Parts: sequence; C-alpha cells; structure tokens
Amino acid sequence: MTITLHKNDLPDNIHFEGCVAVDTESMGLNWDRDRLCLVQLSGGDGNAHLVQFVDKDYSAPNLKKLLTDPETLKLFHFARADLCAIYKYLGVLPNPVYCTKIASVIARTFSDKHSLKDLAKDILHIDLSKEQQTSDWGAEELSGEQLAYAAADVLYLHKIKDALNARLIRENRYDLAIKAMSCLPIRAELDLAGWENVDVFSHAPIKNT
Repeated sequence: MTITLHKNDLPDNIHFEGCVAVDTESMGLNWDRDRLCLVQLSGGDGNAHLVQFVDKDYSAPNLKKLLTDPETLKLFHFARADLCAIYKYLGVLPNPVYCTKIASVIARTFSDKHSLKDLAKDILHIDLSKEQQTSDWGAEELSGEQLAYAAADVLYLHKIKDALNARLIRENRYDLAIKAMSCLPIRAELDLAGWENVDVFSHAPIKNT
C-alpha cells in the first residue's frame, strides 16, 4: 500500500478508470463556514492519492475532470456530504455516483449500523480507527496518522461495494438502490440551497425559514 500526497491537484500522469473511490476531509460540516481541505482517491488497487488544498487554491483542473468524467463511477460512503463539499469548493458536481451508505441501508435491512467503520468490520473484518476523524484537517502539514486515516476511508470501498452489490442483487433491490443513488447530486444541490433539513417529498406541513 502506498499513500501519495499531492498539493492542489492530481498530477497529469495519474489516471483512474472505471471506478474511483472518493472521500473528503473538511474543517467541519457547515459548508458556508468550513472549507474543504483534502480529497482522497483510490482505484481499488490498495493505493491512495490525497489532494491537499493549500492557500485555498481550488482550481484543480485534473481532479475536476476526473470527478465529472461520465465514464468513471465515483464511489463514496455517505456521498451526500462529500458532494456538498466538492460542489461548494470545487464548483463541480460528481456524476455518476455510488454510495455504500445507501447500498447498505437498502441491502442490510436486518441492521441499523451503516457507518463505514461498521461496514468494514462486518463485511471485511477490518477494524478502522476513527481517532483522527475530528483532527485539524486545515493544518499546513498533515501528520502521518492523519494521512493513514484519510487513505483508509477510500482503500476498502471497492470491496465493500462488491459485497453490497451481491446482496442487493440477491434480494432484488439492486435497481432500486441505483435509482436512489442517481438522486444524490440533486439532494446535494438542495442541501446547499437551504433545504438540508427538509424532506421535500413529505406531505406534512413544511415550515420555511
């Protein structure tokens, strides 16, 4: 396994084909306040590439090209949050997308545990450490522990996706899950536009604030 850190963009010689696992690290979850600090990527080969944004430079043409490539599936866990961060700061909305959180909720109705840590443990028997989750991702120099934590969030997603797909197909829920995932870019746009806490499909009265 190798972890390679890049500044502000992917180099020209790094390419992903078919499916790329993606994750983000930010200063928090308020996208108007908390800036995007890092984007992690893996092609499922056991290696991770991390793009750190220095001096708030979000131009990143190679990364944006990858994230918007219609021939490359972008694989996330809880894609909703990552799509918001990417769209807010990079100005692009990744598509097509796959979310292992949604796949788990639809495939694993016997469980209420759908975090990445839960899936890695239950499916791959890997115990992921979340100790660095709330560390300072805006630091100029990231620690080795931070880099290892960030890489782990993408290194196992391909195997988890394959396992979840097998269960979705077995239970005749695969098509439903893929349709649900196709709505994620729109969900992210609604979140950023102010409807993050509103179920727009609900018949119940909705109080606009």
